[in-house]
Amino acid sequence: MAKRTPKSLKDDKKTNLKSSFDALVYIPRFFKEIWQVNKKLFLLSAFCRLVGALLPVIILWIGKLIIDEIIHQTSIDIADYRQLWTYVAAEFALVILSDLISRAISLTDGLLGDKYNIATSVTIIKKTNQINISLLEDSEFYDKLERARTQTTNRVGLMSNVLGQAQSAISISTLVAGLIYFEPYLIILLVLSIIPSFINEIRFSQQQYSLARSWTSERRELDYLRFIGANDKTAKEIKLFGLTDFVVNRFKNLSEEYFELNKTLAIKRSALGFMFNVLGTLSYYGAYVFIIYRVLSGVITIGELTFLSGAFNRLTRNLQDFFAKFTRISESALYLKDYFDFIDISIVSKTKEDLELPKKIKQGFEFKNVYFSYPDSDVEILKGINFKLIAGEKMAFVGQNGAGKTTLTKLLLRFYEPTSGEILLDGVNINRFNKGKYQEFFGVIFQDFFRYEFTVKENIAIGNIDEIENQIKIETAAELSLANEVVSELKNGYNQQLGKRFSNGQELSGGQWQKVALARAYMKEAEVMILDEPTSALDAKAESDVFGRFIGLTEGKTSIIISHRFSTVRQADRILVLEHGKVLEIGTHEELMKNQSLYSELFSLQAEGYQ
Repeated sequence: MAKRTPKSLKDDKKTNLKSSFDALVYIPRFFKEIWQVNKKLFLLSAFCRLVGALLPVIILWIGKLIIDEIIHQTSIDIADYRQLWTYVAAEFALVILSDLISRAISLTDGLLGDKYNIATSVTIIKKTNQINISLLEDSEFYDKLERARTQTTNRVGLMSNVLGQAQSAISISTLVAGLIYFEPYLIILLVLSIIPSFINEIRFSQQQYSLARSWTSERRELDYLRFIGANDKTAKEIKLFGLTDFVVNRFKNLSEEYFELNKTLAIKRSALGFMFNVLGTLSYYGAYVFIIYRVLSGVITIGELTFLSGAFNRLTRNLQDFFAKFTRISESALYLKDYFDFIDISIVSKTKEDLELPKKIKQGFEFKNVYFSYPDSDVEILKGINFKLIAGEKMAFVGQNGAGKTTLTKLLLRFYEPTSGEILLDGVNINRFNKGKYQEFFGVIFQDFFRYEFTVKENIAIGNIDEIENQIKIETAAELSLANEVVSELKNGYNQQLGKRFSNGQELSGGQWQKVALARAYMKEAEVMILDEPTSALDAKAESDVFGRFIGLTEGKTSIIISHRFSTVRQADRILVLEHGKVLEIGTHEELMKNQSLYSELFSLQAEGYQ
């Protein structure tokens, strides 16, 4: 993590008030996605909100009728309360209905939100799978992914707020109609009480988003510091090297910096909010005094007084809520823009046609003058690579760290595209094949394989997930990789949960994990096998057994082995030696030993270590 420079609220110039409104164009597309998630729930929610929007003004109107009826009955000699009790019963029923509708809205919103959360998470996972690894390793792109991934709660809240706005708009319209019918001048006071507060809120919501956006990478750093500071995988080194204070101070300093910026924004927002709220309160009581004056003047009845005061009070609260929600909607729409920006990333493919892959490799692979640099980097990792990997051949890649061995395999797997040059399969540029089908050609285990905290069975089946229920195949793969020895020591066998993240999980040693990971390669009857440092955590005997089985199993298949152990490398048909991103030498073990070059030197140095 590089040393950071302090930020201020003015650092992010990418968002402004206009961008807050521009982001609202994503709302229709957002609701199209929600509609597709569950149409019945959406329609039920919309119906409940329509009913809920009409109920407030109806309840207020019945309240007016009750007051007027009471005054009327007290002014006559022979009272008849049947109409009064009818009004009271009607109001009671409507209040119960209002509560029922409110709960139905909360229920449908919650269920819709959960379904949409699932749908968007699935979409993000699938989209991530389509994106080139080179993009995923770019920090700016990863920030975009992080914003898309972590704002699910905002999107669910946005759904409720927008649906609530539609309900509020109907309710406000009916209340405004009631005010206009009796006292249209109250509308002026209403506007004075609401608009200033609305402008203040939307201005600060935009600034809040700007702050959150500009701090995306820092918030990722905070998450990383939390992880390494309180995690079983890092606890040993944290304790041994006395890193607690270092991690705590780094976390605290970064958190405090963000806290101070956020505090400044919050204080300004609260102070101005208070001032505008005082103005709103003055407007409300001005309206209230006006209504009382009209009653005392005999212009309106007591019942109309209760209706107007109740309507103005409810309308004020509804409008405040409406504009507050609008600011939250405009802010959330900015996060929605981040989500759709990520989903809309175009996947640029150099494949111009989807040629049919050969059922069996006949000639093999050829690297022709291949150069490669990582995106946004001028450093060439590979420089003019030329060699052939003959069909059915077992080739080992050898070289010191950083020579480009793993990069070669990633180009072969089409995780990256060469900066220049080309890679051929049976004389055809591999970019002309469908990428997904082409990658199915390979069975691969990388040195940095992932330790999935699933069951043993699931961890092995990952190599060919379509065969997850094929227990015989899973057990055969385990025997070939020696993972069956690991399984025999586990309480629940192949159903044993691995890792400590979940209950009843059991952690494995590095060598045990490597045997389980190796079994994945045997799950797939691939045309090409690639093992990148596959036995680095195994002891010498286990390594010899693993490679003995591997050589026998891959007889006649094209294979690539990357290893620093020359007892393994010498079993390959040919050995490719890389130095500084170039092919230094290539040949059999015997040929390279005669060359008296890098391979011979490295082999001799390692052999001395065993003498």
